[in-house]
Amino acid sequence: MRTKLLQTLALGVAFGIMGCNGGSGGNSASASGGANTSTTGGASAGGNTGNGGAKGGLGDGGTGGVAGSAGTNVTLQGRFALTGSMKVPRDVHVATLLKNGKVLVAGGEHAGASCLASAEIFDPGGGTFTATDSMAAIRCSGATATLLSNGSVLVVGGFYSTPLASVELFDPATGAFTKTGNLIIARSGHTATLLLDGRVLIAGGETAAASTPVASAEIYDPASGAFSATGDMTMARSWHVAAVLLNGKVLVAGTSGGTANGELYDPATGTFEATGSLLVPRAGLTATSLPNGKVLVAGGQEASGSTFLSSAELYDPSTGRFTATGNMTEARASHTATLLANGQVLITGGQDIQVLASFHPSAELYDPATGSFAATGSLVASRKYYVATALADGRALVTGGQDVVTGESLASAELYQ
Repeated sequence: MRTKLLQTLALGVAFGIMGCNGGSGGNSASASGGANTSTTGGASAGGNTGNGGAKGGLGDGGTGGVAGSAGTNVTLQGRFALTGSMKVPRDVHVATLLKNGKVLVAGGEHAGASCLASAEIFDPGGGTFTATDSMAAIRCSGATATLLSNGSVLVVGGFYSTPLASVELFDPATGAFTKTGNLIIARSGHTATLLLDGRVLIAGGETAAASTPVASAEIYDPASGAFSATGDMTMARSWHVAAVLLNGKVLVAGTSGGTANGELYDPATGTFEATGSLLVPRAGLTATSLPNGKVLVAGGQEASGSTFLSSAELYDPSTGRFTATGNMTEARASHTATLLANGQVLITGGQDIQVLASFHPSAELYDPATGSFAATGSLVASRKYYVATALADGRALVTGGQDVVTGESLASAELYQ
């Protein structure tokens, strides 16, 4: 199972969230902005839904938005600092911000030696993790965890020897997981996007151990606890990214092999249609919904996998087109992109352009007001296959991953503050 995942990551694509989005994507909280936070001590400047297609970290989006109502906004100093460690070392897991401001962390792997069903809760107030109920299913990688409108978390699919069709709900009030309706087809490396009407769009992914992507999609309805088929995407995709727009449609881009093709899902008609193409074909990218309604697409690798990208683009729903924005300070693939409460986007880690197997700890911020990136404080630990999650108080939480040098799974966590 580890070999299969790393083959995917070698293309600049990882489990999400995020998103990986992250990812998780991992974290599929809806993007929001508007908290009064400021960034000092670093450069100026800056979520989303679904499994994120890119993660050396598995961030919210790699995609990851700001959700929840708990917490008091803090003044950011532009640095990372260690916080309490997780109960279990883990990587390629999921992490989801709950409405009470705490973070659910679940599943993943322990340095490839074992897969996990265990889960734990991070409390930003005390900076501590506590164990909670384990999932009903072991989920190594490729799962998604989506915060629903009612406050529960929908955990979908993933990989354990083969892609999974099982789905479960986490109830923060009881700390327990319960099974809900299964997917129509088993999926890993899909996206899960919370729609404005409270339903969840599940799109693409891999449905067999052969790692063949699919174009099919389905809708989860929390009212019935069941999945139903919806229109297919215009192309098969896995380890891609999905971002919900202010008009309720969903932008989908990227795939494990790299593509420039973008498409939109319309919940009103249940269909996908082509939209503007990326300026550069990308795998291992991130896509982050911004408070101004546009979507930031950053980094990744070209389809050949040989060139890492520092370029970034903005998708404008009013024109249906991608346009260039400022370049990142470093080329990155399999990084994380996390929408902070101040509207800026925190970019962390990723694979380095010079050495294909290298991941670095540097970070930067994107400022939508200026369209530019600038360096900020680096991660304390050099890690890969971690998850980055926006907190309700304006900070960001980085959990687990693997040590870049030793390959050991990490229990440590950091806060961007």
